[in-house]
Amino acid sequence: MTSKQRAYLKSLAMSQDAIFQIGKSGLTPEVTAAVAEALEARELVKGSVLKNCVEDEKELAQTLAERTRSQVVQVIGRKIVLYKPAKDAGKRRIVLPS
Repeated sequence: MTSKQRAYLKSLAMSQDAIFQIGKSGLTPEVTAAVAEALEARELVKGSVLKNCVEDEKELAQTLAERTRSQVVQVIGRKIVLYKPAKDAGKRRIVLPS
């Protein structure tokens, strides 16, 4: 992913609300499954890490990206933004600049 594409995805994520939260129990299989499902439906998702989570946000984002086969767009504060293009090119909602 180029810096131009990353900047474009960051601008799209600015207007989104966080749709998942990672809390005290950390990155559970249920959270991973929910994020993977959301990525299939939306392509770009934003989530938050709650204050009672003891794990590092950047490590959580990287682990979650590996498990869902997505890419980390940004980690800013306690917010995580992930991107995964739709498998079917005809169903893609987000067209990245080249």
